[in-house]
Amino acid sequence: AKSCICHMCGAHLNRLHSCLYCVFFGCFTKKHIHEHAKTKRHNLAIDLLYGGIYCFMCQDYIYDKDMEQIAKEEQRKAWKLQAFTPTVVSHYQCTMTGIGEKYSTWEPTKRELELLRHNPKRRKITTNCTIGLRGLINLGNTCFMNCIVQALTHTPLLRDFFLSDRHKCEMQSPSSCLVCEMSTLFQEFYSGHRSPHIPYRLLHLVWTHARHLAGYEQQDAHEFLIAALDVLHRHCKGDDNGKKANNPNHCNCIIDQIFTGGLQSDVTCQVCHGVSTTIDPFWDISLDLPGSSTPFWPLSPGSDGSVVNGESHVSGTTTLTDCLRRFTRPEHLGSSAKIKCSGCHSYQESTKQLTMKKLPIVACFHLKRFEHSAKLRRKITTYVSFPLELDMTPFMASSKESRMNGQYQQPTDSLNNDNKYSLFAVVNHQGTLESGHYTSFIRQHKDQWFKCDDAIITKASIKDVLDSEG
Repeated sequence: AKSCICHMCGAHLNRLHSCLYCVFFGCFTKKHIHEHAKTKRHNLAIDLLYGGIYCFMCQDYIYDKDMEQIAKEEQRKAWKLQAFTPTVVSHYQCTMTGIGEKYSTWEPTKRELELLRHNPKRRKITTNCTIGLRGLINLGNTCFMNCIVQALTHTPLLRDFFLSDRHKCEMQSPSSCLVCEMSTLFQEFYSGHRSPHIPYRLLHLVWTHARHLAGYEQQDAHEFLIAALDVLHRHCKGDDNGKKANNPNHCNCIIDQIFTGGLQSDVTCQVCHGVSTTIDPFWDISLDLPGSSTPFWPLSPGSDGSVVNGESHVSGTTTLTDCLRRFTRPEHLGSSAKIKCSGCHSYQESTKQLTMKKLPIVACFHLKRFEHSAKLRRKITTYVSFPLELDMTPFMASSKESRMNGQYQQPTDSLNNDNKYSLFAVVNHQGTLESGHYTSFIRQHKDQWFKCDDAIITKASIKDVLDSEG
């Protein structure tokens, strides 16, 4: 169809799509077909190059068997019409004559089917398969890095992103791009190799881009997580979705899509009760523990052995929910921290309360076990129980109104799954503040857990995971 040109810009052969509602051709790359679909509400178009149907509501190509059959037939007719045999026509001739490329779906050959039969391991992932599990060699006190890498490589959406090869590097030297290195790491993890991987390139890149982590001293795993997310976020700027990355609040890179949430801070004036609200992005939530020098919130009403938020209470045990309840309670700022009220136009005492405005897809909770105060430096070993399933509804800004004196009343419709999370990784520290060792537990399949201790990976029970220090 040589006469097909974009009705808006007159371009020819520029990923042309034809509207399936009316006579309109528009190019896909310059989004002219998108504009047509939006204004006319004509939501289906056909790609004239390959015959695929694009739906503008799904923003994706629709693979329908009948449609594909029709496209194949039409393509065959078109080739006959041009009196070309597909095998003879070179790509060059296609573009010269403007016919569109010869495109056919992949059908495995006899040889390929044979190979697939000989390698059944690659065909499907069964519940007891160990692909994706791989030990990491400790390069001299690098267990803090290894346990975070294990957690990141088992983050489902991050895995899907890298294994579908979505990262397009636009850095001057890809060898210095941490996202490229992560991509290689995912290929290494899912290659099926069983020998431990040596992450020396990753370590070198971390030292280069996060100078405070350079050297062979034992580092903090939480600090490494934040530094790694920061560098990955900065290096994602080259990706199409990361173009707006200069503004951290509106970056659409894969890191922000998965890990960024919004924390709402409400400061209420004690005189006029005016509220000033700010919302800040966060990658993780740092929680105080009982036993630290900061006064702690009393235990939840169910501490006598009942179940709150899926956590079974041993009498007197602190739970993750307790820590979150303390984190989101109203806090009186006191006379030494008066804030200028926009309502009273003078400095007044106020209360501050943090709540979740927007939840991230993956929530990271950091328990503040290492205490550094003027008087002492120590590790807090208080046991904190955490559940396999966590409902964050009580800590949402939208739930704030339904709180009664700091105690949240559970709504009757517990069918809402929007704010529910499933545990998939736990990082643990054994030892003291000065010398210790990091290990992690990761979930491979539902209810299948493994302990990662540098190069050694062993099967773990759910009890091992839930009893760990966290």
